[in-house]
Amino acid sequence: MTIHCIAVDDEPVALEMIAAYVAKTPFLKLVMKCASALKALTILDEHPEIQLVFLDIKMADLNGLQLAEILNKDDNRRSVRIVFTTAFDQYALEGHKLAALDYLLKPFSFGDFTRAAERALEYFTLLEHDPEPQYLYVYANYQLIRIDMAQILYVESMADYIKLFLEDQSKPVLTLMTLKTAEQKLPASHFIRLHRSFIVAINKVTAVTKASVQVGRAAIPVTEPYREAFGNFMKIWHQRGS
Repeated sequence: MTIHCIAVDDEPVALEMIAAYVAKTPFLKLVMKCASALKALTILDEHPEIQLVFLDIKMADLNGLQLAEILNKDDNRRSVRIVFTTAFDQYALEGHKLAALDYLLKPFSFGDFTRAAERALEYFTLLEHDPEPQYLYVYANYQLIRIDMAQILYVESMADYIKLFLEDQSKPVLTLMTLKTAEQKLPASHFIRLHRSFIVAINKVTAVTKASVQVGRAAIPVTEPYREAFGNFMKIWHQRGS
């Protein structure tokens, strides 16, 4: 397969280096070189075929992290994946929280670039075979894992990580991702957030009280900010029981 990509960096030398690396990678096709994140937004609008962005972080006007957040919140562009390229390692955690495929620390070699590109190829190859949102792809134990959404009982936030509790596994899958990002990836028709730290699978709920829901062996509490969502869920629950 061919992955259409753009390179975004306000340093001309770095931008040309990434372009040269892309040219040496058979499965990558460079659509455009962008000297700013604002230019990248325009190019992304004009070229819906773009799947991957090699993205610098420290840039004027709009930085790379802000651009990644915009893409994550846009339903039409949420499928675009990011590989961050930066000289500052303090942004690595934030980059992973934004579900970046990889994080390249400058100066990086062609070998480093190739490993990131191959990770992107693995991701998009899996996605091509499963175009419907039936699976969630996460990195755990240094590998890309496909999670069947139908097996998810609930998701628990652990600071910068989440735990995915599955029907067919005794231990949860731990991955570096925020609960907000997980909420964006999981279909609202099948999952509901009832607590700042929990998302539950609607059809896995086996019992409800005024203040909690039972999912598997766990009693998930319902907190005040999610009372309206809980009320809507209760209507669905009662309709199923009638």
